[in-house]
Amino acid sequence: MAETAKILCPEKTVLLPDFDAGCTLADDCQPDDFQEFLDKHPDHFAISYINCSAAVKAKSDLICTSSNAVDLVKQLPKDLPILFSPDRNLGRWVERQSGRKLTLWPGRCLVHETFNEESLIKLKIKYPTAEVLAHPECQENLLDLADFIGSTSKLLNYSQKSNQDKFLVLTEPGIIHQMRLKDPLKTYIEVPGLDGCSCNECPYMRMNTLEKVYKCLKEMGPELKMDENIRAMAYKPMKKMLDMSN
Repeated sequence: MAETAKILCPEKTVLLPDFDAGCTLADDCQPDDFQEFLDKHPDHFAISYINCSAAVKAKSDLICTSSNAVDLVKQLPKDLPILFSPDRNLGRWVERQSGRKLTLWPGRCLVHETFNEESLIKLKIKYPTAEVLAHPECQENLLDLADFIGSTSKLLNYSQKSNQDKFLVLTEPGIIHQMRLKDPLKTYIEVPGLDGCSCNECPYMRMNTLEKVYKCLKEMGPELKMDENIRAMAYKPMKKMLDMSN
């Protein structure tokens, strides 16, 4: 996301408290491998989820978020073959919602892959009135059990507007803090991974500690620098997303 900020605002200083705080989706989709994927499908239109590197964005035709992916796909010509990268679970969900067949890159989010159907069913039995809120990066069998599927912001908004007072949350548990701030009278229940592990916490997000943020702001570094050629190429599909979203 730091790269995305730099792509859109090249004149501004972008700081990153820990340069190792990446993303498993970006790790799963390296630029050279992505280029091979494109070369195998030269007639396809390449849509890349925003959780990818600047280098992959630069090779894409359009960028999407989990909030707008379905709408963007629906706007494209129906006979246009589409590549969707790097999240296969989000891609499958977009297929179902848009009615379009996509060629999917086999990437996945480490956090959303750890949620376990058995753990969710046990919680549904324990809390029969609770609504299940799921991010579309979750696996298909879990989405089938959800009452509402949406991006992080949409999950947050839904939890506020719903008449229910209990929710089983299938996404990175950091959002539960925001949900409690917005409506502390409701109950938000974290769904554990297999065997009750806490592996649904993103290890990359946890690397950005308060101490590192303080040090980063105090020293104004480390600063993210980006090759201007890659930035300019990555800006084009980002701008196309923004134009199609208006």
